[in-house]
Amino acid sequence: MSQVLHSPPPAPDPVPVSAALPDDAAALAARYGLTVSGARPSLPAYVRQLWARRHFITAFATAKLTAQYSQAKLGQVWQVATPLLNAAVYYFIFGELMGTSRGVPDYIPFLVTGVFVWTFTQSSIMAGTRAISGSLGLVRALHFPRAALPVSYALQQLQQLLFSMAALFVILLCVGVPVRMSWLLVVPALALQFVFNAGVAMIMARMGARTPDIAQLMPFVLRTWMYVSGVMWSIDRVLTAHQDMPHFVLVALECNPAAVYIDLMRFALIDTFHASQLPHHVWPLAVGWALLAGVGGFIYFWKAEETYGRG
Repeated sequence: MSQVLHSPPPAPDPVPVSAALPDDAAALAARYGLTVSGARPSLPAYVRQLWARRHFITAFATAKLTAQYSQAKLGQVWQVATPLLNAAVYYFIFGELMGTSRGVPDYIPFLVTGVFVWTFTQSSIMAGTRAISGSLGLVRALHFPRAALPVSYALQQLQQLLFSMAALFVILLCVGVPVRMSWLLVVPALALQFVFNAGVAMIMARMGARTPDIAQLMPFVLRTWMYVSGVMWSIDRVLTAHQDMPHFVLVALECNPAAVYIDLMRFALIDTFHASQLPHHVWPLAVGWALLAGVGGFIYFWKAEETYGRG
């Protein structure tokens, strides 16, 4: 039997490298519907994602509030007892020893309102500072808009304040402050303060995610801010008694956002706190601070969305 030898088929012409590769990675990803993992969405899309997770934000805030005192024997009683004890200490030191209560009618509700409202701002900012750096496991494990974390912490502090407000109303009634229609102003005042707190919490969350040491510095910054916010003393009386102070100091004290929200709450709740003691244009100031911090803080946080949780 004869054996026929076949010559191997000719090799195909080499394909140019440029033809063998896709046009670019973006075109290949678009062809198969692929997206960059963890990429920052557009701002409108980010807002929609955050709104879609509103139930998660509410549930997360409630769970954190419930677990906060779960190991204490008195449990949730500490939600009211903690700010009341702080107010008692401030009353003894500032009201009695330092005499800041002189010339301030209804000083006890004046002080308690200031302490409660300030604690809302202070706790929201402190919790926001650790929102990302303290939740890295959650951030790295699940895909969700990271702004949900600082917003949920601010919402947790709002829920904490609402518990404390029940004790504040009892104190007001016990010292003879009557129920008035102005108490309804508490709702818009707290809403504006919540927007402000959430915005600052988002700013601090981004800064804290990049530099965790900021969380160690913030207690000193917040303590200084508290002392100039009229929590324990009347800004109106100080401004009246010290007209010789530099003008920028007077303006800074009047426009201090923490003091603005504290004064609004005092005006709403205490009948001896009159409109003349409020800063000029107080409601526009409150709205302006809320929009500046809320919108500005949200955009500032969103711009770094894709960097959170990465080493």
